[in-house]
Amino acid sequence: MQYRVNPRNGDRLSVLGYGCMRFSRTAGVTVNQKKTEEEMNLALSMGVNYFDTAYIYPGSEAALGKFLAKGHRKDIYLATKLPFRQCKKPEDFERIFAEQKSRLQTDYIDYYMVHMLGDLASWEKMVSLGIVEWAASKKASGEIRQFGFSYHGGTAEFKKLIDAYDWDFCQIQINYLDAHSQAGISGMQYAAEKGLPVFVMEPLRGGSLANLPKKAAKVFTDADSTRTPVEQAFRWLWNYPEITVVLSGMNDVSQVEENCASADAAKADSLSEAELAVYDKVCSVINSEIRVPCTSCGYCMPCPHGVDIPSCFSAYNLRWTQGWFSGMVAYVTCTSLKEKSAAASACVNCGLCEKKCPQGLLIRDYLDEVKSVMEGRIYKAALPVVKKFLER
Repeated sequence: MQYRVNPRNGDRLSVLGYGCMRFSRTAGVTVNQKKTEEEMNLALSMGVNYFDTAYIYPGSEAALGKFLAKGHRKDIYLATKLPFRQCKKPEDFERIFAEQKSRLQTDYIDYYMVHMLGDLASWEKMVSLGIVEWAASKKASGEIRQFGFSYHGGTAEFKKLIDAYDWDFCQIQINYLDAHSQAGISGMQYAAEKGLPVFVMEPLRGGSLANLPKKAAKVFTDADSTRTPVEQAFRWLWNYPEITVVLSGMNDVSQVEENCASADAAKADSLSEAELAVYDKVCSVINSEIRVPCTSCGYCMPCPHGVDIPSCFSAYNLRWTQGWFSGMVAYVTCTSLKEKSAAASACVNCGLCEKKCPQGLLIRDYLDEVKSVMEGRIYKAALPVVKKFLER
């Protein structure tokens, strides 16, 4: 495992961090504690020492807390997040923080951040509620060691946020496909120039960079058949010395093993110009085929009317990158065969999802497109037949 030093406090952090949003779950609902602990134990034994969770990740803090209580707290740097949209009055800071400490079975948080800030106005609202004074008191008491924020939004607002407060660190979405969107390379370098360690989420863009379109995957294979698309994605990030930790939402032993093996060789400034050109070519191929730039982060969910928005978009993109049949199978199985349909046609155009989308996507327009393309005559004719077959 390679480590990089936090320039603010000297912490020696593993370049690969454990993202706890996508813990293994039983029937897709409750965290599978036994399997999750096996995976975390393996990661810990292979050198991962940074674990990231959040208040709004269902069951995540409690599951991680059970693991930490088994004697692992001193072995890791713990990160979690304050859901600022749930903070309506000053007392909410303390109420939520106390609940998080209880869930995590700890009396201090190493890296605490305001979750999912998207603009300066959101931060200013928190300031008006007293977040600056509250954070200072928690840092003084040792309950919070480092205070930062996670970000989804454009580069300009990101830079404004960096300048608005004396942050200890920041967390951004960046990968080779998002090099010039979200905070982007420009924002990442701006934060680093200010002396902030930069933590990265969504290195695989919700898994889409692990399962590339065939044409894009072939570009990587033709250039280097020994590396997987996952390893290529991580190599691009670790090539930047400004990046301290890259988070991965690992939920299988094989993922832990592969990512840790990649992290063993993670070196900054190691990619040649020819290798970097390969990434540019892959991006061109992907961008020419993907219809909806959704990362499947799930922040738009739950839809009050039952639409499974990430699944709709994932299946729709699959239709264009892997073929009509693959896309339709995914669409029917993931949205239409549920007790209550979660297909795009269930959308009533309320717009709540768009207010929560960190990418700023026009979700309703995309859902209309998905409905038009995926729910045509063949879909309407085949769906009742499939349902009847499965009920036999």
